[in-house]
Amino acid sequence: MYLKLGSVLIILLSLFGCGQPVASGELEKVGLLVTETIDEKVWGAKGYKGLLKIQSELNVDVYYKEGMNDEAGIREAIEEFHNNGVNLIFGHGSEFTNYFNEISSEYPDIHFVVFNGEANGENVTSLNFDSNAMGFFGGMVAGEMTKTNKVAVLAAFEWQPEVDGFFEGAYYQNENVEVDIQYVQDWNNTDIALTLLDQMIKDGVDIVYVAGDGYNIAVIEKLKEEGLYAIGFVSDQSDLGKGTVLTSTVQHVDTLYEVVAKEFDNGKLKNGELYYDFKDGVISLGTFSPLVDEEFKSTVMESIKEYKETGLLPNQL
Repeated sequence: MYLKLGSVLIILLSLFGCGQPVASGELEKVGLLVTETIDEKVWGAKGYKGLLKIQSELNVDVYYKEGMNDEAGIREAIEEFHNNGVNLIFGHGSEFTNYFNEISSEYPDIHFVVFNGEANGENVTSLNFDSNAMGFFGGMVAGEMTKTNKVAVLAAFEWQPEVDGFFEGAYYQNENVEVDIQYVQDWNNTDIALTLLDQMIKDGVDIVYVAGDGYNIAVIEKLKEEGLYAIGFVSDQSDLGKGTVLTSTVQHVDTLYEVVAKEFDNGKLKNGELYYDFKDGVISLGTFSPLVDEEFKSTVMESIKEYKETGLLPNQL
């Protein structure tokens, strides 16, 4: 069913399956707001996939709205969701934090969920990937595989924990490595990202950790053209070139959405800031390139296993 609201569509996805788990507690219907589009291959698509998982596993109606980038549009969408009986809303990004903190008291029967924000209010939760470790293991791969001893991070913002993790992991694996860190100051600005990449290439960097969103594909394609290498981010980006993408630091947003929906249904979803890591099954390394030696791959995977058990990274043991 398609419901027109301004120039944006709200889409209701209905699924009636047999023998599926069904929400039996507090969960009624679920809404998702995305700033750009669900077709974003790195971030937006992850949120949509998570919504489909909730629908499939809990057999509830779900809604989504795209192009949510101003207060008026967000308020209108929340009111529409509320009128349709939605009581769990995901704002797919940190940019929804201030809006949800302000609006949440007006809708005490709705629980609001954001990413990487400071949650205020009894019905607001912020989900955070404890991503220092995933950056560390990605850095280990880069430190091992570099031929020039020059690797780089092309991140969006300074606050990303995976940036420091990558630096530490690369240096742990290769004490001779140099790590160039540059920030686009935007998740999606391809022009700035490619300009920074050009300078990295001129400086002799041969592996780049592409820790952004909308610019990732263009950067990895450029690296492929130059015969250089990448560490992917958020999604398993090996499909962009197994000879180019050495591995990816994967955040399983879709799995986390399902976990959160089930916690809410069971009345166990806490407010405030919640943190998730490898041990929670929502972070992993993606497919390894055939270029990565099997013995080293085994070393990395064993280190991840030990980290899950002890909470200690290899440089902390």
